Amino acid sequence: MPPETKQAAQGSILSRTAFGAAWVVAWRMATRLMGLVSTLILVRLLAPEDFGLIALASSFAVALEVCLVLGVEDQIIRAKAPDRAMYDTGFTLNLLRGLLVGTLVWIAAAPAAGFFGDARLEPVLLALALSAALSGLANIGAVDFRRNLRFEREFALNLYPRLAGILVTIGLAFLVRSHWALVAGIFVNRLGLVLMSYVLHPYRPRLTLVAWRSLAGVSAWTWALSVTNMVKERSESLVIGRVLGPTSVGHYAVGVEVAVLPSSELVDPVCRACMPGFAASHRSEADAGRANYLRICALLALLTLPAGIGISAIAGPVIALGFGQAWLEAVPVVVVLGIASVLTPFGNVSSALLVAHTRLATLLAIAFGAGGARLGLLLLLTPGHGLTGAALAVGLAVLAEHMLLVQRALALLRISLGRLVRQLWRPALATGAMAALLWSAGLGWAAAPETGGRAALRLLEGVALGSTSYAALLFTLWALSGRPEGAEADLLALLRRLLGRLALRRPLSRA
Repeated sequence: MPPETKQAAQGSILSRTAFGAAWVVAWRMATRLMGLVSTLILVRLLAPEDFGLIALASSFAVALEVCLVLGVEDQIIRAKAPDRAMYDTGFTLNLLRGLLVGTLVWIAAAPAAGFFGDARLEPVLLALALSAALSGLANIGAVDFRRNLRFEREFALNLYPRLAGILVTIGLAFLVRSHWALVAGIFVNRLGLVLMSYVLHPYRPRLTLVAWRSLAGVSAWTWALSVTNMVKERSESLVIGRVLGPTSVGHYAVGVEVAVLPSSELVDPVCRACMPGFAASHRSEADAGRANYLRICALLALLTLPAGIGISAIAGPVIALGFGQAWLEAVPVVVVLGIASVLTPFGNVSSALLVAHTRLATLLAIAFGAGGARLGLLLLLTPGHGLTGAALAVGLAVLAEHMLLVQRALALLRISLGRLVRQLWRPALATGAMAALLWSAGLGWAAAPETGGRAALRLLEGVALGSTSYAALLFTLWALSGRPEGAEADLLALLRRLLGRLALRRPLSRA
């Protein structure tokens, strides 16, 4: 391939990935904003036990559901030319999986309630069983939105069901003041996803298993990886629920929700968008994969490093103001996992790269080791140190797992660690200086304020000092480095384009 053609292909893949990531981030930001508003309302209508109960039931139901993940969507995305038989077989397999999961959750409802010592779990799990069975009816054609990087369609697919679920949850919470409002919201969201998949995509699947061989090999690895990840990611809820009770599960769930905001709202959407991009570059040129990987890591570091450390530093005011004094037990969870999340952007991007290159055996080995370490540390630290011990256990396991993911991605792409560090040292140094400044000013990792007014003031001061100091330090380092091409230049170019578009729209709006 001629150099100019190769460069154009790389630029096309990167630009399409960036465009897709922007849509997925927009979806996550929109749903997160709605979710945050609903959570702030719900924590004042429902008790921590309600959240803990649903978190516990969801962990158990999702555990069984993930055990039967087949990964047919990812296989269709990776395929060069998937035919109708592959799509229809994928739909049939997903339908059978949904029915089987629903049946298993239904059967396990009573034993699970007895195991956790809470009879309220049984009817909740029965409702979630119906929801799981319903998910198997989703239109497999919607996978084309990811395969073709048309994430604006996926934006609509996910946004409207999420909005409907939130409205139902809040409305019922005002009426019934119980955990059933949360259950109803989950069910409505799942039903909406199924309906929207048929509204937005014209494909109409048929029942067949004729192409099962083309899906079986990779699906077996995907299933094993899903089971391992399920055990790894759900172990904390199960251990905390058994050792400390459902109320502590509720506190832990809220803490995790706040601590992982940077990764859940930016990194996860970017990874969802870049996996098809990595697959496309893998099918074309290896250089495109290297360029995409380093560029994405640099951009994520620019935003997520200060966000993760910043959330950890101001955890007290965030929880006190946003959730109230009844939720202060979640503060140490935010503190620990906010710091531990600094490596997750690079680990998650590395995982997406390994999936695109079908290195599922590598992912399985890393997930298995990380899951065993997480479970062992949870059992060791939770009984004696409560939620703080549980957060420490998960944080240590997360750091080790994502270091391994980055190492394997660098080896696959034949990128030296020094080359990656050269992309990240400025945001890392600026983040460290920001953290030291917050600590010295008494705004970082301080005790939670006792009143809402004081919490709001501390939060405002911390955000203002942290954001301004980080931006000033970052761009000072960039200027001293000679303003090289990289994440800072990309960010400034993006801001200039946005400001230019706004300036062009003003005369039209006045007219």
